[in-house]
Amino acid sequence: MAYTLQSKLGELLKDAVAVKVLEKYASGITTNPMIGLAKGMALDALLALPQAKQYGITKEMVLKVLAEIEAQKKK
Repeated sequence: MAYTLQSKLGELLKDAVAVKVLEKYASGITTNPMIGLAKGMALDALLALPQAKQYGITKEMVLKVLAEIEAQKKK
């Protein structure tokens, strides 16, 4: 199953390949205690949060990470 901006963060966190890629771009993100609060949120909803803007996280960045996850899964 390909991930999209409508995928929930919790789905990605259950996928070892996705976790590896997420950690590559944001070390420690998957083990951060606060991540539990966002597990039920879709990626596009997370992008709308002020914190995403504060840290410069863009839709383009998320799409790049999703594309890398899919590429890694095909290996």
